[in-house]
Amino acid sequence: MSKTIKRDSFLGTEKISRLMIKFSIPSIVAMLVGALYNIVDQLFIGNDIGPVGNAATNVAFPLTTCCVAVSLLFGIGGASCFNLFMGKGKKEDAPFFIGNATSWLLIFGVALCVLTEIFLEPLLVAFGSPVDVLPYATTYVKITAWGFPFFILTTGGTHLIRADSSPMMSLFCSLLGAVINIILDALFIFGFKMGIAGAALATVIGQVASGIFVILYLRKFKTVKLELKHFFIKQEFSVQLAKIGLASFCNQIAMMVVQVFINNSLRYYGSRSIYGESIPLAAAGITMKVFQIFFAVVIGLSQGSQPVMSFNYGAKNFLRVKKAYFFAASCAFGISLVATILFQAIPVQILNLFGKGSKEYFEFGTKFFRTFLFFTYLNSFQPITATFFTSIGKPYKGIFLSLTRQIIFFIPLLLLLPIHFGIHGIFYVGPIADFLTFIITIFMAVLEFRKMKTVN
Repeated sequence: MSKTIKRDSFLGTEKISRLMIKFSIPSIVAMLVGALYNIVDQLFIGNDIGPVGNAATNVAFPLTTCCVAVSLLFGIGGASCFNLFMGKGKKEDAPFFIGNATSWLLIFGVALCVLTEIFLEPLLVAFGSPVDVLPYATTYVKITAWGFPFFILTTGGTHLIRADSSPMMSLFCSLLGAVINIILDALFIFGFKMGIAGAALATVIGQVASGIFVILYLRKFKTVKLELKHFFIKQEFSVQLAKIGLASFCNQIAMMVVQVFINNSLRYYGSRSIYGESIPLAAAGITMKVFQIFFAVVIGLSQGSQPVMSFNYGAKNFLRVKKAYFFAASCAFGISLVATILFQAIPVQILNLFGKGSKEYFEFGTKFFRTFLFFTYLNSFQPITATFFTSIGKPYKGIFLSLTRQIIFFIPLLLLLPIHFGIHGIFYVGPIADFLTFIITIFMAVLEFRKMKTVN
């Protein structure tokens, strides 16, 4: 019996909780590292420069989200297709998914770097940068853009490495860059007094180090031998892997669009309030970065549940599919409930971690934390259920669900509520969108499980 068949039998017989822990932890760590890259910079920059520096990293954040979107599109797509074809015994075709995914990661990384450098200032203005924040944001992004190819390769490559049954190497590649970034942030900002440029340089060096280790691993891929021909782009393989990764890609792109809309709304309505342009951007940026840490855990759980649900759905073992879904959803709900309690109880303490500010800064930040993230404990069900639909071969339902909060509900509410309530209208957008998305998510999940019961 081959290693692949044994692994697949394991997916169909091992205890669900053990499987979920085995597959989720590497995904959670990888997603947390991606979130920490920005939040670590913001911690050091906020304590060195203050709210203006925090606003600058917030303005730059949509570019990071775009990088993660590309990484998930080709990383998850390539890894899933590779495992699927290996399971079918198509060992000649399987390596093309790894090779094509790697090539696309590099191509998009270089393209995003070049486009960002060419259109840097217009992009930052479009992302909502005020005049006083623009010089800091320009300095930061002009340097970090050079790390995009390595960041995208690392974030997507860790999925490819896990597909080769090497979760520990995947963890090492993710953690290496984060550790280097933290050490160099402190050295460059406080030791060499390089300010926001030092934070950017530390980020790039960490990303380059991680990217190099991903390349070194791919040269010695274990399951199959990767040859030069596997890295030449072929339409049939590229289309297949892109379809699988599309739901995760759409979710990240939707988040990026929301970030751009909310930044511009905060700047516009902030300038017409007592807070001004920079304070709302800085405080909201911290809120969203902290939220990303919690959400990274939920996304990691959803990614970890994918192989378990996919295999058992294909084997028509619907009871195990249901158990895997509810295990992931229960864990995600528990984590999000703890996050909600923290957001409600200690917003001032969280804001203090990112440096000092004025009375208005803490007033706005506290209100934003408590109101905007009020329904965080309901927020976890959407990504888990979207991944569930993708896992059982219904990607379009997964894509629709991925777009519900950010595109279908969030943006219309963001355009309407501030007209009537001013900048405080932005506070209410989050909880209303979260609640409506929760209703749609539960409805779709219940219908799907009823269909499974009927088929069974």
